[in-house]
Amino acid sequence: MKVALAQLNYHIGNFEANTAKIISAIAEAKTRGADLVVFAELAVCGYSPLDLLENDEFIRACDEAVAEIAGHCEGIAAIVGAPQKNASAGAKGLYNVAYFLADGAIRSVTRKALLPTYDVFDENRYFESNALLQTLDYQGTRIALTICEDLWNLDDPSLYPSTPMDTLVLEQPDILINIAASPFSYRHDEDRRRVLSANAIKYKRPLFYLNHVGAQTEIIFDGGSLVFDGTGRLKAEMAYFSEDIQIFDTECIASAEAIGGQQLNDIAQIHEALVLGIRDYFNKSGFSTAVLGLSGGIDSAVVCALACEALGSENVLAVLMPSNFSSEHSIKDALDLVAAAGCKHEIVGIAPAAAAFDSMLANAFSGLPFNLTEENIQARCRGIVLMAMANKFGHILLNTSNKSECAVGYGTLYGDMCGALSVIGDVYKTQVFALARYLNREQCIIPENTIVKPPSAELRPDQKDSDSLPDYALLDQVLYQHIEGKMGQEALIAAGFEAELVHRVLALVNRAEFKRHQAPPILRVSPKAFGSGRRMPIVAKYSV
Repeated sequence: MKVALAQLNYHIGNFEANTAKIISAIAEAKTRGADLVVFAELAVCGYSPLDLLENDEFIRACDEAVAEIAGHCEGIAAIVGAPQKNASAGAKGLYNVAYFLADGAIRSVTRKALLPTYDVFDENRYFESNALLQTLDYQGTRIALTICEDLWNLDDPSLYPSTPMDTLVLEQPDILINIAASPFSYRHDEDRRRVLSANAIKYKRPLFYLNHVGAQTEIIFDGGSLVFDGTGRLKAEMAYFSEDIQIFDTECIASAEAIGGQQLNDIAQIHEALVLGIRDYFNKSGFSTAVLGLSGGIDSAVVCALACEALGSENVLAVLMPSNFSSEHSIKDALDLVAAAGCKHEIVGIAPAAAAFDSMLANAFSGLPFNLTEENIQARCRGIVLMAMANKFGHILLNTSNKSECAVGYGTLYGDMCGALSVIGDVYKTQVFALARYLNREQCIIPENTIVKPPSAELRPDQKDSDSLPDYALLDQVLYQHIEGKMGQEALIAAGFEAELVHRVLALVNRAEFKRHQAPPILRVSPKAFGSGRRMPIVAKYSV
């Protein structure tokens, strides 16, 4: 049997576009001689629709789309993911299912059994778990079909001693198919290949794995669908960060040459993910132009370069907003970047606005020294300018704060933290430097001076980030072990970090939680990003 894997970029709730895309892929697969074409988990509605699943009209639209798609399955079968309303589905009334479509109709339904509730996943909120497991037969081939389940529990067998595939394999299937919605992180591709290979070895069957591609607000899907033979050897790897349709003959999987898998390093993957994340956020939101503040520093420079790559430089407006404390070299660095990237720019000095606020508050602040208050006023003046540009010209404002700053609260609410999308809020400062070097791999886009000069917010004379924070090389190590590694203060100290440093950094992280709750959505590229995948109380007293 010839199986087509259709790795597509879906738009949540855009049934017309998703259905058209699926039908087009069915036609292409049929023309290319496929017997079965496979689409991803919840392909019909996009992943994840969240509380849209609680809307009856949304579910009816899913049902109508499935019926329309089924009508195009003549001479070819399809596996399509969608939600299914069912009276037997307990209090929630919904299953996460894979429809098997053939001969113009729905022929069978596979329901998801294990519902993830970790990190960004919360499927148990919407779906009921399935207890009925059975294979399906098509053209003499028995298929064991699962929906993501066996991807995330193999490392801890005690969590689920028996997986759906353990039951399905008893029916002696010929092939295994797993449709998934597996979000990107720069550490996930190797884990994914390892877990899938282990499944193929465990069940001694060829395994076809199909993933989403594309971004849904902060969640990015990298594609990279995979095919393994029954000995766990990787036989095919589909495109990363782009749509792809490939056809595989089940009789040729064993004899096909094994491959090693993609070799992109972490920074290269982060680059591809962020470009896709920006592009899809704009395309799927109906916007085309972006605005950002360009300071001459490395964070805004990297975001500007990424936005130009994602949207086209003609669609990016960089706004330089010098203050009384801005250095001449920072202005020059920003202008050099504008020239290299080719984007539009405006220069709007904020000194008059900051002076006006100083005058307005002179009586209230009489006798008090210049401090963080006046620094934040400058940052908020810049926020007002950027939002004015966004409102006047219909742009989307991109936030330029990095993960290190976001973690320790080194940012001003309603100032440099404003924006509709945080591009590098899941990228540590040390990674931002590496990303700048990567962006310069073919030509110099980020000025060298921007990369090598000491980071500074330039909100007071001779200010440097190091005046307020530990060196980023050390800070990022502590933050990574605390956030991604989930290590508390005792574990961090035991790992060799100085106690004073650990207490200081964790206190900053804890106190900044109220800021993060008001931050824009952050493009997720790490194993643990701020946002829906890391949920912390604001007012709790804790020391971990």
